[in-house]
Amino acid sequence: MTTTSARRIARVRPVSHVSEAEHFFVTNDAPDFESESGRVWTVTTTPFPGSLANSASAPRAGWEIGAHVEESTFTFLAPSAPANVLGMAHNTGQAGRNLPPQAFHKAATSVVGPGEAIQLGPRVGHVDPEAELTIVVGSRARGLTLRNARTAILGFTIGNDVSARDLQKSDELWISAKSQDTFTPVGPWIVTDLDDADLAIGINHNGTHLKAASSADLGWNVEEILVYLTSFMTLHPGDLVLTGFPAECARIAPGDTVTCLVQGIGELTNPVVAGA
Repeated sequence: MTTTSARRIARVRPVSHVSEAEHFFVTNDAPDFESESGRVWTVTTTPFPGSLANSASAPRAGWEIGAHVEESTFTFLAPSAPANVLGMAHNTGQAGRNLPPQAFHKAATSVVGPGEAIQLGPRVGHVDPEAELTIVVGSRARGLTLRNARTAILGFTIGNDVSARDLQKSDELWISAKSQDTFTPVGPWIVTDLDDADLAIGINHNGTHLKAASSADLGWNVEEILVYLTSFMTLHPGDLVLTGFPAECARIAPGDTVTCLVQGIGELTNPVVAGA
């Protein structure tokens, strides 16, 4: 995949990690993500200053700031450890815009990274994936305006707003439908300097591409979403905001593979398994 002036930032864990908590941040400026240079990353400091949750592990041999590491030596994690994960309800097209903006919380503990399994419990019922352009907050923000909303954005990643449809009907607040463990896959990296006005968004379900849509099909755009959210709460570095799902989805079941695609960012793939 090729993009123009993008810079990628990822949170990764060395294959030879010393603990499950170990993680580092790496960057890559190669315009062609699939090129040889696109697979060699540079270790950097955390992009979330002041966030204890997103402070990098202490350097070790080969992982000092400025060191070059190849993709074969690490695993991509969710790109941040957020304090808040928020999604936008009914945010598709004019119909969504005709309603007041409305957000919902997804538990931060529901976040998993690329390749990690989406676990479906035996009584969860009908579950759909939702591929979404996801804002990664880069600085503490409250009371944003349309003029300065972009200053709070570090970049964008891909989020999968896994949703239990039967539970949405019985749970008015959608907590059980949206916040189950593993119900928010995110990644594989953050892309900065991305023009998000008209990006293709879609899902590949078990090798079949479902009908795609565009970020232009969202009812409320990125700036408007941030203005709305920060009118009543403070966003923190590393927070994630899933902007809405305008494309086609299909019910998932154990044994499936779901790939969420967002133009300019890439692909986020997760298997689906039966949960306890």
